[in-house]
Amino acid sequence: MKFSLLVLSPPEASSAQSAWHFAQALREEGHDLYRVFFFGDGVYCGDRFRQAHQTSVDWVKRWSEFGVSQDIDMVLCVSSALRRGVLDETEAERRQLQNSNIAPGFLVSGLGQWVDATLQSDRTLTFGPDRA
Repeated sequence: MKFSLLVLSPPEASSAQSAWHFAQALREEGHDLYRVFFFGDGVYCGDRFRQAHQTSVDWVKRWSEFGVSQDIDMVLCVSSALRRGVLDETEAERRQLQNSNIAPGFLVSGLGQWVDATLQSDRTLTFGPDRA
């Protein structure tokens, strides 16, 4: 079965962590993970400058390593990313900044990538946002 995931929460949120665990389980069970799309605060999952507390798990690193090792299409919504200061190389150059802050394994694209994921997948699941 082919799945796509929508992540709406930052990496330290339990819903984003649940998405990571679910993605791992999908792959272990032999399912196809077509795309993980990060929207709203979910784009922070791809911000390589985001620092985890020294006693916490580095969820950005986990997402990055998962995407690279499993060759998963992991997309940060461009408008959400720009609004939150998460920039790819092209945008960093345009703004005359020295570095992008996109973690390895992520790319920036538009909502069309999410629409495509919903059309290509048998199932789509949304994770977040967490509620207090």
